[in-house]
Amino acid sequence: MDTIFALASAPGKAGVSVIRVSGPDSEKAGIDICGTLPASRRAGLRMLRGTNGDLLDEALVLFFEAGKSFTGETVVEFQTHGSLAVVSAILGRLAKIEGLRHAEAGEFTRRALENGKLDLTQVEALSDLIEAETEAQRRQAAEVLSGALGTLVDKWRTDIIRAASLLEATIDFADEEVPFDVSDEVRELLCGVRREVMAQLNGLEAAERVRDGFEVAIVGAPNVGKSTLLNFLAGREAAITSEIAGTTRDVIEVRMDIGGLAVTLIDTAGLRETEDAVESIGVDRAKVRAASADIRIHLLESGQSPILDVEACDLVVIAKGDVHSAANSISGLTGKGVNDLLEALKSRLLEMTAGAGVASRVRHRNVLERGLAQIDLALENLKDGPEAYDIVSEEIRVAVREMSSLLGYVDVEHLLDEIFSSFCVGK
Repeated sequence: MDTIFALASAPGKAGVSVIRVSGPDSEKAGIDICGTLPASRRAGLRMLRGTNGDLLDEALVLFFEAGKSFTGETVVEFQTHGSLAVVSAILGRLAKIEGLRHAEAGEFTRRALENGKLDLTQVEALSDLIEAETEAQRRQAAEVLSGALGTLVDKWRTDIIRAASLLEATIDFADEEVPFDVSDEVRELLCGVRREVMAQLNGLEAAERVRDGFEVAIVGAPNVGKSTLLNFLAGREAAITSEIAGTTRDVIEVRMDIGGLAVTLIDTAGLRETEDAVESIGVDRAKVRAASADIRIHLLESGQSPILDVEACDLVVIAKGDVHSAANSISGLTGKGVNDLLEALKSRLLEMTAGAGVASRVRHRNVLERGLAQIDLALENLKDGPEAYDIVSEEIRVAVREMSSLLGYVDVEHLLDEIFSSFCVGK
C-alpha cells in the first residue's frame, strides 16, 4: 500500500495538533524529518526539520511497529504545536517525501478494517462515537466499538457452521450405511441462534432511537405558550413569542440532551381552523410532525381538552401556570413545573430505550432479517429429515454468508465507499 499522511486532529488553531503517517515508508519518513525515532510504542521529543535543515517545530513523536498500531501498519505520529503555519509546514514537508501521499477521507480506518484490526461493525461504531452528542450515544457506540456486536455475530457463525458440519458429515456417510439423524442437534443450534437474532431485531428500533435521537412535539391551540415553553427549555429565544395568536407559522426545532438522550424538541403552529393561507400550511405541517414524533406534549388552557388524540407515551400539561394554580400546570415564563415535565419526559424516553440491543443501523436490520429468513427456511426443511439435509445445508451456508457480511467478511465492497465517506480525512 501507499504510505499516507494527514492531520488527525481537528483543523484550526489548537494547543496541540496530531499528524499521522501510516504505511511501509512511514518509518523512513519519520527519520527523514526528525533524525531518529523513539522505541516502538514510546514517545520522545524531537526537532522536526525541513529539507534544508531549518527547524519546523519541536514535537512529541510516537512510533508504532506494523501490527501494533491502529491501522495495523507501521505508523509515526507527530504531536505538534497547533499553529496553522506549523501544521501546514509539516504537511508540506511530508508531501515532498517520495512514496507518501495525502490520505483520503476515512482511509486510516479503512486500512484498520483491511488489516483485521477492526470489523465493519466497529468501523461504524467509531463513526458513531465521533458523532456522539449525548452520554447514551457515547455508551452505545463504545460498546459496539469494543466488539460486542462482533462477538455476538461470531458466536452465531460458530453455531451455524457447527450445524452445517453435522449435516455435511451425514451427507458424506450416506452411502456407507451409517444411518444417524442429527436433526435434533441441528434444530437446537439453529433455534438458539434464531432467538438471539430476534432479540437484536426486537431491540433494534430502540437502539436506532438512541443513535439518531428522539422527536418530541409541543402541540396545542394558538397562543397557549408553546413557543415560550420551547424558549425556556432551550435557554434562548429560539422561537418568536407574541400575544398575537398564530405567530408560529412553521416548525421550529431545538436539539437537546435529556437524561443523556438526544432529543429534538419541536414547536409547532397553533392548531385551529383558519382562513389565513400561510397559517393553514403551518397547521398542516404541525399535524404531520406531531403524528411522526415519538412523544407529544399536549399544552392546554385550563378546562380545555386535547385537540389531537393522546397516545400512551404522550404528556398532557396545563399551560400558563404563572397565572393560576391548576394541578399539573406549567409556565414557560417562570419555569414552574418544568423540572417535573423534564423528569416525566426522561422517564418516557428511558422506557422506550429499555430493550435496546447492540445492533443499531438499517444495514444491521437488513442483514439480520436476511439471515433469519435463511434460518427459518432451514428449520422448515429440516422437518423432512435426512432426505432434505443437502437442501438444509445450502440454506445454512447462505445464512453464514449473511452473518459474515455484517462484520465485513464478504459481499460488502459496495458499502465501503459510502461508509468511509462520512469520516474526516485524518481518521
